[in-house]
Amino acid sequence: MPSVETYGWASSEEPRSCGYISDEIIVILKKLGIRRVLDVGAGNGTLCHEMSRAGFEVVGGEYDEQGVKIAKESYGGIPFYRLDVDEDADLLLSHEKPFNAVVSTEVIEHLYSPHSLPIYAGKVLHSGGYLVISTPYHGYLKNLLLSIFNKWDFHHTPLWCGGHIKFWSRATLTKLLEQNGFTVTGFSGVGRLPYVWKSMILVARKLG
Repeated sequence: MPSVETYGWASSEEPRSCGYISDEIIVILKKLGIRRVLDVGAGNGTLCHEMSRAGFEVVGGEYDEQGVKIAKESYGGIPFYRLDVDEDADLLLSHEKPFNAVVSTEVIEHLYSPHSLPIYAGKVLHSGGYLVISTPYHGYLKNLLLSIFNKWDFHHTPLWCGGHIKFWSRATLTKLLEQNGFTVTGFSGVGRLPYVWKSMILVARKLG
C-alpha cells in the first residue's frame, strides 16, 4: 500500500502531461490492434475518457479515492475502481475480464515498490498482452542540462508530498519490465526535442 493516501486530485481538469502523452498512447494502442484496456493510475479519468472516445473498451483503476470519485462523476460510462497494485489482482478480475493492454502513465516514478506494477499488469493481461507505460525521461544529455542550469533541486524536489521517488532511464525501466515477465518491443520519447524529452513511453509484451 502506498504511504501517501492522496495525490491531489481536485477536479476533472486535464493533467499537463496529457497534452504530450495521450495522443501517442492512442496511436500505439491502435497500431497494436488493442480492444480492451485497463488504465492503472487513471487519476481523474481524463486518459480513460480520451481512449474511450477513440473507440477502446476502457476500465480505470486509481489508488487516490478522490481521483476515483471525480472520474466516476465526470465519465459515468466508464467503470472505475479504487486499485492498489500491491493487492491481489483477483479483486479486479472478480468484476472484469482480462485485458489486451494495460496502460500506466506517469505512475511508476511514484511507487516505492515499482516491480508491483508489471507484476499486477501481467496478472490481468491475456497471454501476449501489452503493457504501455510512461514515465519522465532521464538520459545523459537531459541530466547534463539539468546540471548546467542548476535545476536538480527543482527536478528532484523533496517538497512534493506524493511526488517522484524513482527516476528512470530507458535501460533501467527496460530491465524492470524484463525481470517481471515482459519483453520490451517499442520506445517513444514525447514532449520537447529528442533526448531532452519530458517523458518516455515503453511498450512491453507479456511473455507466456
